[in-house]
Formats: sequence, C-alpha cells, structure tokens
Amino acid sequence: MQDGRAPRIKNRAPAAVQITAEQLLREAQERQEAQFSAPKQRVEDFEELHEYRGRKRKEFEERIRRTRGSIKEWLQYANWEASQNEFARARSVFERALDVDPRSIPLWLTYSEVELKSRNVQHARNLFDRAVTLLPRVDQLWYKYVYLEELLQNVAGARQVFERWMAWEPDDKAWQAYIKLEMRYNELDRASTVYERWIAVRPEPRVWVKWGKFEEERGKVDKAREVFQTALEFFGDEEEQVDKAQAVFSAFAKMETRLKEYERARVIYKFALSRLPRSKSANLYAAYTKFEKQHGTRTSLESTVLGKRRIQYEEELSHDGRNYDVWFDYSRLEEGAFRQLKEEGATDEEEEQALGRVREVYERAVAQVPPGAEKRHWRRYIFLWLNYALFEEIDTKDYGRARQIYQTAIQMVPHKQFTFAKLWIMYARFEVRRLDLSAARKILGTAIGMAPKEALLKGYIQLEFDLREFDRVRKLYEKYIEFDPTNSAAWIKYSELETQLADYSRARGIFELGVAQTPLSMPELLWKAYIDFEVEEGERARARALYERLIEASGHWKVWVAYAAFEAQAIALPRDEREEEDEEDEDEEREEKKVEGDLELARSVFQRGYKDLRSKGLKNERVALLQVWKSFEEQRGGAEDIARVEAMMPVQGKRRYVDEETGQLVEDYDYIFADDEREANPTSFKFLQMAHAWAQNKKGGAGGMSGFVAAEAAKDDSDDSDDDSDEGEKDAPMDEDAKSDAASSAE
Repeated sequence: MQDGRAPRIKNRAPAAVQITAEQLLREAQERQEAQFSAPKQRVEDFEELHEYRGRKRKEFEERIRRTRGSIKEWLQYANWEASQNEFARARSVFERALDVDPRSIPLWLTYSEVELKSRNVQHARNLFDRAVTLLPRVDQLWYKYVYLEELLQNVAGARQVFERWMAWEPDDKAWQAYIKLEMRYNELDRASTVYERWIAVRPEPRVWVKWGKFEEERGKVDKAREVFQTALEFFGDEEEQVDKAQAVFSAFAKMETRLKEYERARVIYKFALSRLPRSKSANLYAAYTKFEKQHGTRTSLESTVLGKRRIQYEEELSHDGRNYDVWFDYSRLEEGAFRQLKEEGATDEEEEQALGRVREVYERAVAQVPPGAEKRHWRRYIFLWLNYALFEEIDTKDYGRARQIYQTAIQMVPHKQFTFAKLWIMYARFEVRRLDLSAARKILGTAIGMAPKEALLKGYIQLEFDLREFDRVRKLYEKYIEFDPTNSAAWIKYSELETQLADYSRARGIFELGVAQTPLSMPELLWKAYIDFEVEEGERARARALYERLIEASGHWKVWVAYAAFEAQAIALPRDEREEEDEEDEDEEREEKKVEGDLELARSVFQRGYKDLRSKGLKNERVALLQVWKSFEEQRGGAEDIARVEAMMPVQGKRRYVDEETGQLVEDYDYIFADDEREANPTSFKFLQMAHAWAQNKKGGAGGMSGFVAAEAAKDDSDDSDDDSDEGEKDAPMDEDAKSDAASSAE
C-alpha cells in the first residue's frame, strides 16, 4: 500500500474455487464459541446454605459500598433477603436505603409491597403513614394507602386517610375518588358534603355541573336546582362571566329538559343567549336549536333557526362585506320571516320589527358599492336594488319608497361608462303598473337618449307592443334600425310586426331594405326570413327570384341545397286565392290546398350548383352537394336518377405537389372526380376507368360502382343533361393540382 492508496490488483481473473455467501455464514456460525453459563449450584445442608447466604450478602454489601446512591442495588439486596424469608434483615436493608434516599417513591412502594406479601399489615400501615407524611404530594402513595384500608374493610380508616389527603387540596381525581368511596357505601349525604368542599377549593364550571348531576341522579331535584342557581349567582351576569359559565347554563337547561320543565329550560337558554354575543355562543345556540326542534313550537323553532342563520350570514359578511351572494341569501331570509309573520297574523309591533330588519339588511347591502367602474363588478350589485324595490312594491305596498329606490339606483350607475337596461325597463314597468304611461315613456326615452342600447330598445318596443300602440312600435323600430342598421334581427322583427298587422307590402319593403344593407351581421338569417315570408305567402316566383339573388351574392353549397329543396317541396296557394276560397267555403272544414313542387326543376338546381362549385374548384363542397343530391334521389327519384348521381361521385386518391415553403414533394389525399379527369386527361382517365373496372370485377361487383366505372355507363345521359341545362357554357380547364392528381393516380 503506497501513499494511503489501495494496493493495485494485478490478476482480476476469478478464483478456481468459488465460495458463496451461504457457505461464509455457515462457517461463521460453526466457528463461534459457546457462551459462558454459570454452573448450577445445589445446596445439600444448612452449612452450605449459611455459606451461600454469607457469600451473597458479602457480594451485595460490596456492590452497595461501591454504588451507595443506586436504589436499584438496595432493592435487589432487600428483595433477596425477603426471598430468603429474612424479613428482619430485609427491613434493615430498606431502612438503610431510606437513610440514603428518603424521597424515592419506588423504594417506598417496594418496601410496602414486601410487607404486604409477608402479611405484615401493621408494618405496611406504618410505612404508608410515614410515606404520606414525608411525601404528601405523591398521589400514588395516597391511593395505595386508601386501597389498603378499604381492602381491610376499615372504611372509617379510609375516610380518615382521605380527610388527611383533602387537607392538601389535591387534583380533581382525588376528590372524585373520595366521592366514589362514599357512593360505594351509599353515604350520599357525605358525598354531597365532599362536593361542597370541592367547590370551595376549586369553583370551576365543570365541578358545579358534576355536583348538579349528582344531586339529580340521587333524586334531589330541588337540591340540584339550588346548586345550579348558586353557581349562576357565583359567576354573575356580565358578558365575560356568562361566557365562562356556558357549561353551567347548558347543563342546567338540559336538566330541566329531562325533568320536562320546558319553559324553565327555554328561559335559561334565552337568558344566557341574551347576554352573550353571537360569535361566542355558537355551541350554546346549537344546543338551544336542538331543544327547540325537539320540544318547541313551530314559531319558536323557526325563530331559533332564523337566529342561527343570521349568525352565519353576519360572520361571512364580517370577512367580506361585498359578498353579494350572502346579501341575497340574507335578504331572502328576512323577507321570508316577514311574510310568514304576516300570514300567521302577528301583531303590528312584530311586523314593524320584521320590516325594519328587512330594510336594514337591504340598506346595508346597497351601501356596499362596487369598487371601480367596470360593469362586471356591478352585475350582481344592481339586483340588490331591484329586489329592494320589488319588496317595497309587492310586500309593503309602499310605492313612493319603491319609486325612490329606483331613482336612487339610476343615480348610482355611471351611465357614461355603462348602463343596465333591466333597471330602466323595470322602473318603466313599475310606472305602467301605477297607471302613469307618460312617466314610463319618459323614463325609457331618457334611457335611450342617455345610453342607447339594444336591450333598451327591445324593452321599449315590447312595452308599446303589449299596450297595442303599433304606431309607436313602428317609430321605435325605425329608431332601432337607425341605431344599428346592420342588425339582421331588427329587420326581421320589424317585418314580423308588419306581417302580424297584415301589411304584407310594407313587410316586403322592409325585407328589401334589409337585404340591401351592405354591412350586415348574419345576413343569412335575414335572407332566410325573407324567403320563408314569400313561401308562406305562396309566392313561388318571388321566392325563386330571391334564391337567384342569394346565389349571386353568396354561391354557398347550402344555398343550392335549400334552393333545390324549395323547388321540390309543396307550398301554399297565394294569399289572394286562399282568401277567395275561404270566402266561398266558410262553413266547410277542408284541408289547406297546396301547390306541388317540380322535381325536374330541383334536379336542374342541383346540376347548376354542381357546375358552379366545379367552376370554382371547391371539391369538398361538391362532395357535400352530391351526397345531399343522392339522398334526395333515393327518397324521390328512380334507379336511373340514382345511378346518374353516383356516376358523378368522386374517388379518393393521392395527390403530390411541391410545398412552397420547404420545397419538398408532399403527398396528400384528395378527391378525384370522373368528369374532371375525362376532360383534362382523356388518356389517363381511360386507364383509371379500366383499373377501377378490374378492381370491381375482382371484388365480384360488391359495394356498388365507383364514379369511374359508372361514368361510362351514364356518359350519354350526363352529357344530354349538361347540354339542356347549360347550353353554350364551357367547362373551366382543370388546374395544375388536378393534373398532378391524375398523373399520380395513373402511376
């Protein structure tokens, strides 16, 4: 080993003979030496016994001489002497040990146990007397002493020991042990006297409660009441004193409940709760609630529950005064209590108190104004004002106060930043209910002038509509459209109003003005409403013209589908013809006559839509249109019509193109239409057609024909339909992507 480093291992090859861990452990076990064990001695006569005792005493004396302060050595010495029945020598050893450490508790206990085992009772008594005199604060010695006297049936002696012990004012367990002693020998009056002495030493609520329960259990009800009353007089009526004596109040009330003195118990509970704040009386209030649930009337129970919930709400609001959800629950609680009092026919004073509580809660709630001028903070707050006003209007019939609440709420809202249409509308409807229409219109007019809003206009229009003031409704709709001419819903509602008023020409004119608006939100809704209006009127030509205009403006595939469905469906007769028939057949019940649709026109619309989408290069839209067309033909057409549509269905193939950003060749899936391939790449189309036919034959004709296979069969029919529907039109040439699709498919 050099420089403190491990020696270098030159040969790292494994040894020829390997030793396992199991072998190592077994060898270690075999090589262990046997432990030394002392030889067993056998005493044959008294001479050997004396010699053995002398030798052991000499050893013990030597050990004591070396470790004189070790009580363990003294105890071993004394126990050995006692085991040899040498009690005089054992006592001598114990006394010598007590001279060394007279305050050793194990020494006193062992000494007394040795005397008791040897049935030296008087010696044990003397020992306990000496021990408790020297160590009066050690409860174990007192318990042993009392147990000894009671074991010897010396009850008077045990009582005398307890009296000596009680003079030192021990803990509660000692007093309870003394009381249990008296109860075991049925000395109940003595036990009551012990309780009285215990109270004098330690006047705590739990001691008073124990004494009261003891007197109740032994049948001294008057004495128990006297104990509890004395306790309450001792603690006093101040808040802190009552808080400390909650256990006494609760035990007193429960005792009266067990004695079926429910009024006494209720008075005790109310006395304590009236002198304690709600935050400190949760447990007592819970006990009172339970008492009322079991023994109270409906009124008292509800009053208790209300009080408990008020405590909960007040505690929550003390943490967050702007928790409006708690204010809503709190106000509903007080409103429910007020309504219940009115239903039960309470006195005027009780109703005034309940009404004052409701108003107090609302006033405190609306005083918590949201911070900042953001509307999201005010949304919940404003409903407090609305609920307050509705309460004053509906429950108290105080209309002047309700009007003042609405006015104050409107003044609180910063209308330059935001406003609440519901507040204005509810205020106006309140004035309508008060039969003051001019005030209601003035309110809504002020609202629109101060902070115009869609909800305000809608509410004003609905109000005038309910009043059947249609001229005013028309003017308001005009204001609505001037405010937001791009709102499709406004144009639709205005037209519906004119339709309800049977002014169809005016409704049609409103629709025309609406669709003429260039910036229009959700124009499809307005167009649909306009077309539905013409369909209901039975004006198929007008509706067809609208579809044509919509196709020119949009060209969406769903418009083509709706147009085709319109041509195929049956619609009602024109309104003029319906009215004439109604006049002729007034008394006869008949079904409404309808004008049937034209399936050929619907197919021509599908064909036009397909060509339009094809010219725009919209493949996914063409597939969606063909799927709707196919389902249409399956429902209303024949086998030839279905085959013609299937011939136009595409197949899914791969498409290769060069990505402009990366410059790499990318392969993607794409739809390949048979007619596109036929016109763009006749040679590759013929090849693809043969390939698909071969695949179809290989599968045995299952699954129907693909577009390429069916295209040849329906070629003549599709060409004829193309010539009839769009004569002179030329198909757009296929773009470069389609050519690359055909090339990739041919490969």
